[in-house]
Amino acid sequence: MNNWNDYALILALHRAGTLRGAAITMGTTHTTIARHLALLHKRRGAAVFEKIPGGYRATPVGEQLVTIAKKMEDIVTVSERLHLASTDNLSGPVTLSLGEPMSQFLLVKEIGEFARAYPDIQLRINSSTEFADLDKGEADVVIRGAHKLPDHLVGRRVCKLGLCFYAHKDYCNDVPEQDWRWVAPSDNTLWPAWLDASPYPNVPIGVVIDEIVTRYHAIAAGVGMGRAACFMGDTNSALVRLPSSTPTLSYDIWVLTHPELREQPKVQLLMQFLVDALKQKQRLIEGDTF
Repeated sequence: MNNWNDYALILALHRAGTLRGAAITMGTTHTTIARHLALLHKRRGAAVFEKIPGGYRATPVGEQLVTIAKKMEDIVTVSERLHLASTDNLSGPVTLSLGEPMSQFLLVKEIGEFARAYPDIQLRINSSTEFADLDKGEADVVIRGAHKLPDHLVGRRVCKLGLCFYAHKDYCNDVPEQDWRWVAPSDNTLWPAWLDASPYPNVPIGVVIDEIVTRYHAIAAGVGMGRAACFMGDTNSALVRLPSSTPTLSYDIWVLTHPELREQPKVQLLMQFLVDALKQKQRLIEGDTF
C-alpha cells in the first residue's frame, strides 16, 4: 500500500467504527467509503475490516495496518507543522481553540478586533466542548484551564478562573425557601464538594444539566440557583451572587501552543494578543469586581 488515502480510510473507520462516521471524518459519503473499503480488500487480497453488529472492526491484518497508519499520520502532522513554522509573514490561517463560555462571554469582541487589525490572517475559531489536540495539528493556539502546564506544550499562565454561586435577582425573594432548588452539573468531578461549599448545602438539586452554557441560561431564567464562572455571572444584570457567596479560585488559565509553532510570527502575535486581552479582564475572570 502506497496510497495515503487508504491509510486515512483505515484510521477513520477504525476510530469511528461505522461507514457513516468514517464518511463524516473524511468529508464524503458512506457509499464512497463502502466502495473504497471493497477496493482496499480486493487489492490486499484479505479483509482489513470485518462487519460486526453496529459497525466494523479491524481484523488482525487491519490492526497491523492501523498501527502503520497512525505512524504515517504522525509523520504527516509533523511535516505540516514544520511547514507552518517556516512561514515568516503575518498571513494565512491560524486556528484558536477555546471553550464555548469563553468564546461567547469573554473574548467575542476581542476576536473581532484581532480579525479587523490583521485582515490577512484567517482566524479560525474552534469553540467545541472538546479542546483541540495540538499534537495532531487540530489547532495552533489553545486557551485551556489546567492546574499545571502540560509538559510538552509552551505558553503563558494568565490568571485563575473564579467561580461563584448565582441566582436570578428575584429568585430568592419570589420563590418560597422550601421550593428553592439547585441547577447542578452532571459531572461532580469538575467541582468536587461544590454543594457542601455552597451557602445552601441543604437545598436539593432540582435540575441536572451537563453543558455549562445551558446551565448558565437556566440559572439566568430563574430555574434555580447554581454555580458559574464569574465572567459569566457578574456581567449579567439579571443575576446576583447568593448571600455569603464569595468567589473560589479554581484552575489556572493558560494560552498555549506546540513547541514547533512557538516561533511562527502569527502564532506569537495571536498568543500575545490573547494574553493581553485576558490580563485586562483578570479581575472579572477571578471574580474580584465587588
